[in-house]
Amino acid sequence: MTDSLTIALAQLNASVGALQDNLDGLRRARADAAAQGVDLLVTPELHLCGYPPEDLVKKPMFFMECRAVAEAYAKETADGGPAVLLGLPWPEDGKLYNAMALIEDGEIKTVRRKVELPNYGVFDEKRVFDAGPMPGPIDFRGVRIGVPICEDIWIPDVVECLEESGAEIILVPNGSPWDIHKHDQRQQIAVQRITESGLPMAYVNRVGGQDELVFDGGSFVLNGDLSVAHHAGSWRQQLVVTQWRQTPDGWRAERGDVAAPEDRLANIYQALVLGLRDYVNRNWFPGVLIGLSGGIDSALSAVVAVDALGPDRVHCVMMPSPYTSGESLEDAGEAAGLLGIQYDTVSIEPAMEAFRQMLQPIFGNRAEDTTEENIQSRSRGMTLMALSNKLGHMVLSTGNKSEMSVGYATLYGDMCGGYNVLKDVYKTTVYELCAWRNSVDIAGLPVGVMGPQGLTTPERIITKAPSAELKPDQKDEDSLPPYPVLDDILEDLIEEEKPLADIVAKGHDRDLVLRIWRMLDIAEYKRRQAPPGVKITGRAFGRERRYPITNGFRAT
Repeated sequence: MTDSLTIALAQLNASVGALQDNLDGLRRARADAAAQGVDLLVTPELHLCGYPPEDLVKKPMFFMECRAVAEAYAKETADGGPAVLLGLPWPEDGKLYNAMALIEDGEIKTVRRKVELPNYGVFDEKRVFDAGPMPGPIDFRGVRIGVPICEDIWIPDVVECLEESGAEIILVPNGSPWDIHKHDQRQQIAVQRITESGLPMAYVNRVGGQDELVFDGGSFVLNGDLSVAHHAGSWRQQLVVTQWRQTPDGWRAERGDVAAPEDRLANIYQALVLGLRDYVNRNWFPGVLIGLSGGIDSALSAVVAVDALGPDRVHCVMMPSPYTSGESLEDAGEAAGLLGIQYDTVSIEPAMEAFRQMLQPIFGNRAEDTTEENIQSRSRGMTLMALSNKLGHMVLSTGNKSEMSVGYATLYGDMCGGYNVLKDVYKTTVYELCAWRNSVDIAGLPVGVMGPQGLTTPERIITKAPSAELKPDQKDEDSLPPYPVLDDILEDLIEEEKPLADIVAKGHDRDLVLRIWRMLDIAEYKRRQAPPGVKITGRAFGRERRYPITNGFRAT
């Protein structure tokens, strides 16, 4: 029995389905760990197959390949290097588990299976996995180690079972997606389990983007007295090497590096950058194509794209109509110049005239209305999609959450695209992010950004009144309340699900709240056809907030 252990937490970026790539990342981490004398290397939840695998993991061909790859990899650990706790899907006796395998001395020594399968919000693990039995600790070199998997620590039962079974250290592998509230929630849950059990805990989380989810890492170690021994940085891969000693009061991790927490806007911005980068790269797009309008949403989208991919992989196109202002033309050109990106102009006037002539025999002498406005938007969408088809870049749509909430967007027009980096970002936050990115100095720039420091969005884009510019003198506030008011109501309706009376009690006009509620409901059919985008808030549209399109309920 040993009285000391060196445990490495591998904060890795796995790609769903890319077994060999994920295994190569593990090999590099293990080699690094071996050079530092590590005894045990812990990977995040389901590292081998990537998280979340969704229905991919239901394919027998896939989960059997995962097991075969793990068994083959196990032979590599006969080299005397660190043992590995590897997250993987584990088929056994006609069931499929979300599991952690202890791999050591050339073989898979034992397996622990996840007990609590989350089935809320973005999670639907009960759809694809079977729940495991209550686990006992793993005996590793005479030390009894508990391995609850992610959701297993969000209720008391699993850690309680491990403590009663003699566990001395708790190692928690996680695939915990980020949102603006998640950091504090994780810490609170960990503190609760440690307080109940008295056991020290190491929490290892994955990093990276997967479709609409983004993972921040943020792995940490808390001792039994709740002191922080380690805290990894967020938004980057990292090997956290921790030294453990047995003391009269139980096992304790020595103090190591404790990264300072990022502020709110820095976290949101890095989530957008990492989510977009991994989506574009892992779907093999050479770059992105953006309709740059001279407005703030497309400007911020372009800045995020340059920071994620570099200026040589971002192509912006201004598509003016007769209603496009001279200011917008100037602002879009200035924004492109600040970023150093390819910038072209394609007028949509010929398309507008062609549609007018095509449809006039049927439209007759009916007055112009939103139909003609939407034709402009769809002409731009068709232009971008044609360029995407010809040049290969993915179209990045630029609508924000405020607009998507109330349907202030055109299907097959400005909603065209393969991804929307601002999908879960309210308009007021768009303004905050632009101002933050302009003001942050080089030392404060997010990890791995590829864009310039200093001014990236022209000041006039931030200060001018927002407009879709689809008719003369149009302003967003002609159709919508001021964005601070709108966003406050939307957050109450979407994130909080507050009753009407509670929202009105905050000082909002009752008729306005009813109107916004109705606009939110009837726009559901549009959102079902919107591209994916990075989850930022506590409740994102898509896989997390799923309302019926046909919905007869009305607030009164």
